[in-house]
Amino acid sequence: MKSHRSFKNAIYQQLARLGKATASPKRLELLDLLSQAPRTVESLAKESNQTIANASRHLQVLRGARLLEADKRGLFVTYRLADDGVADFFRSLRLLAESRLAEIERVTREYVTDRDTMEAVDRQALLERVKRGEVVVLDVRPMEEYRAGHIPGARSIPLAELESRLGEIPLDREVVAYCRGPYCLFAVEAVERLRAHGFKAVRLEDSLADWRAHGMEVQT
Repeated sequence: MKSHRSFKNAIYQQLARLGKATASPKRLELLDLLSQAPRTVESLAKESNQTIANASRHLQVLRGARLLEADKRGLFVTYRLADDGVADFFRSLRLLAESRLAEIERVTREYVTDRDTMEAVDRQALLERVKRGEVVVLDVRPMEEYRAGHIPGARSIPLAELESRLGEIPLDREVVAYCRGPYCLFAVEAVERLRAHGFKAVRLEDSLADWRAHGMEVQT
């Protein structure tokens, strides 16, 4: 029979594989992006400001730790999270870091909070207001992410199309914009543009993973 120490060493060695795989800012960003929707290597490289070669290497490390799966269709490889547990893992890591690292609050305050775009939103109350036609919820992420999952009743107007589609948004209703979560600035920019055009707009900080974690419905 193997010793208890051998057993513990073997277990912690396997746990450390996840730590090594995620010990990279770029790999964490890739996990965050893939929490929104499956994507090709090319798309992930563009979104994370990397070369395709570097993004591919990071993705292979994450896949080696069984955090991702990949499908090849023709010349393109599409990556996806292995399961919802990976999204939960990333969200738990994010929340732990926010609670322990003051630097995150400082950086967030400099880039987001000082812009006065966030609002504490009761999720169930928001859905009720959408049903009553009192508020418009805008999903300003790319369309592929909206299709993979979105807040019930949300309208898809990607940030790149916002200026040309302002006529679709009622001026007499409050607008709540959201994107990929607290570290995504699409919604921040969307709120600034909407306010410049006379809309009453605020940013919802939640990601879809936050929405699911609170037991709220997600439409696809």
